[in-house]
Amino acid sequence: MAEDHEDADPTDGRDETATERLDRNWNALLQELRVVQTGTQLLTGFLLTVAFQQTFRDLEDWQRVLYLVAVSLAVLSTVCALMPVALHRALFRRRAMRTLVAWGDRMARLGMAFTGLAIAAALALVFSVATGAAGAIAVAVIGVVVIALAWAVLPIGLRRRAGEPHDPDGPGRGSQRG
Repeated sequence: MAEDHEDADPTDGRDETATERLDRNWNALLQELRVVQTGTQLLTGFLLTVAFQQTFRDLEDWQRVLYLVAVSLAVLSTVCALMPVALHRALFRRRAMRTLVAWGDRMARLGMAFTGLAIAAALALVFSVATGAAGAIAVAVIGVVVIALAWAVLPIGLRRRAGEPHDPDGPGRGSQRG
């Protein structure tokens, strides 16, 4: 137990145990998910209502397929954003915080990917109605590129510049404390 009171990484200036670090990481993840959940739930809710509009039947078959793709991606992103809460319920008081943080991180990343694709698909659907197939394809490609740059390329570049994390065990490795 003495190990539980040692600073997990004396070089990071935080003076926290491994358990405190896992708690902090979990709380940071929850804050991120709160932001994402609002957006994904709004997008999902909006898309779910589209099929009940009178003009929905005016869509061409390919636009209906695009709509179903957008709805499916939005629902998947919502499920991924909510999954860490379900995992927390299942693992509550099981001393599995390291597992919870690792899986929560994976689901947040997967949820962001689904969210980006859902946004691009929703944009394509709107542009397909307003401008036709060419506009839909153009905005979908531009949307995916911009989202990939903002949500993947830039963060990965910044992460590389920042160097290795100070957590030597990292999520998913080491003992199951928490």
